[in-house]
Amino acid sequence: MVSDALTILNRKRVLEFANTNRLPTIFETGVMVRDGGLMSYGPKQSAIGETAAGLAARILRGARPADLPLELPTRFELLINLKTAQALGLTLPPTLVARADEVIE
Repeated sequence: MVSDALTILNRKRVLEFANTNRLPTIFETGVMVRDGGLMSYGPKQSAIGETAAGLAARILRGARPADLPLELPTRFELLINLKTAQALGLTLPPTLVARADEVIE
């Protein structure tokens, strides 16, 4: 699912619907997994903030925004909620769980 403002603001309802209907969910951000989603894979949010802060600092030091390069995320993270997997009756491969950056048990 796309993690836009509408989804984030209504995350409790989205997750309740998905879990009630036994629908596995995959999101872009970890906040949805911490609230009960199955898993997420996407850019590490703290790294995006660090990049944005660096760009803002360069602009405040006099750099022209048009001269700054386009930067894409380079660090990604995988979060898995094992409680949700168990509630959905899913068994996740141990190799997938081992690769996760964060596992919620």
